[in-house]
Amino acid sequence: MGFQENGNGDMGMSGIPLGAKNKYKRMNSELPDDNDDVLLQQQQEERRSSTRNYVLACAIFASLNNVLLGYDVGVMSGAVIFIKEDLKISEVQVEFLVGILSIISLFGSLGGGRTSDIIGRKWTMALAAVIFQMGGLTMTLAPSYAILMIGRFLAGIGIGFGVMISPIYIAEISPNLNRGSLTTFPEIFINVGIMLGYVSNYAFSGLSVHTSWRVMLAVGILPSVFIGFALFVIPESPRWLVMQNRVEEARSVLLKTNEDEKEVEERLAEIQQAAGFANSEKYEEKPVWRELLFPPPPLRRMLITGLGIQCFQQISGIDATVYYSPEIFQAAGIEDNSKLLAATVAVGITKTIFILVAIILIDKLGRKPLLMISTIGMTVCLFCMGATLVLFGKGSFVIALAILFVCGNVAFFSVGLGPVCWVLTSEIFPLRVRAQASALGAVANRVCSGLVAMSFLSVSETISVAGTFFLFSGISALAIAFVVTVVPETKGKSLEQIETMFQNEYESQGKEMELGDVEQLVKNKTDLTN
Repeated sequence: MGFQENGNGDMGMSGIPLGAKNKYKRMNSELPDDNDDVLLQQQQEERRSSTRNYVLACAIFASLNNVLLGYDVGVMSGAVIFIKEDLKISEVQVEFLVGILSIISLFGSLGGGRTSDIIGRKWTMALAAVIFQMGGLTMTLAPSYAILMIGRFLAGIGIGFGVMISPIYIAEISPNLNRGSLTTFPEIFINVGIMLGYVSNYAFSGLSVHTSWRVMLAVGILPSVFIGFALFVIPESPRWLVMQNRVEEARSVLLKTNEDEKEVEERLAEIQQAAGFANSEKYEEKPVWRELLFPPPPLRRMLITGLGIQCFQQISGIDATVYYSPEIFQAAGIEDNSKLLAATVAVGITKTIFILVAIILIDKLGRKPLLMISTIGMTVCLFCMGATLVLFGKGSFVIALAILFVCGNVAFFSVGLGPVCWVLTSEIFPLRVRAQASALGAVANRVCSGLVAMSFLSVSETISVAGTFFLFSGISALAIAFVVTVVPETKGKSLEQIETMFQNEYESQGKEMELGDVEQLVKNKTDLTN
């Protein structure tokens, strides 16, 4: 009877039915299962942490080239004081020396887009570092203005390559959720470079006139040395690998840069679809440059957005403010060279600190809100700077206000327009044209930067420094309107989803137009009937 009650035809030696004993074994076996869950969670957390650290390291190493641009912007603001005295050059030659780097860098950016499509994103960054080292060494040893300009030419080509490729590379390896903050790294490193340039000016200003500017420029070569080490750490872009039909290598990179294996397969499928569409027969006979010159409507909207925001970043006067901050503070009343350079250090520190705000907020608030805050704040600061110089003349009070408003301008710039500009242009373009379209954006940026830098002193002499700031304030106000009407929000979307968003927006506009035409036709027929 007992056997039947336990539902088992056997009895253990202890007198406990085996069915019951098995029940206790199953209960005990749940403990190892709990341990397995804990172990699995630990492994997932370790993988998550390892992935984040790896992506972070890739973003940092890829941004090292941007230190070179920032350092040049910062160091030249002080170095030209000594170069002008040592080489006996005119103010026009100073303007040309300062501004030519931005103009020359556009050729590097143009060449960088096509080069990165051929040899890859990673090796384009390496090429940029090598060219800049050659230019930096030439400038350091330059015995004359002509040789100095040759060095500036080489440095400009290297910077053009580096500035164009860094945000593209970071955008293409980053997970969707924190792509915005990681893609701000190039702008962060530009700011770090500017601050280092200011510190270098102050540190070496006590040397002789002949030696000081050479040491200042020589220090700028050091960041490019670390890029050689970076090549052994960072992988190639998975999207470029897919374009080359190296799918397994792309999967391997995505496994290192994404926390979830399921997400890896989804992203790989999206990339393959985008790459397959880009390589389809539809495009085989149409070169990228022709597509960019005669773009279809969705790509035209992307180009207007990308090139427009790049232009506004520079024509609002940020590079002029940074390059010529000593001259601006001189207009406010600072006369001693060491005090001028110390004031510029404050500008560099402010610019660097506030870029950290953008890192924290860009993937939380989004791209567009930061651009709104940035452009409004810049407009106010630029206008107040012009009003200060007009209303108060010179003196300690004016100096304090000048430092406040210049620092405020660069702070608002660093919060939004500075980093978000590069984030947007690395996100919005389709894979097939991304590198070369982003290169066009970088060209627009460098051309505007060069024109502003090369004309600031002349314009200031014509309409005064205060008038120049009023002009920049008006341009910044136009940037507000541009952001409101043209710039979309891309937060949290994959690069392929962003492309689809532009396509769908155009199609929906087309449908609205067709619906409007139908309604008008019906109305006309009704009027004729009546």
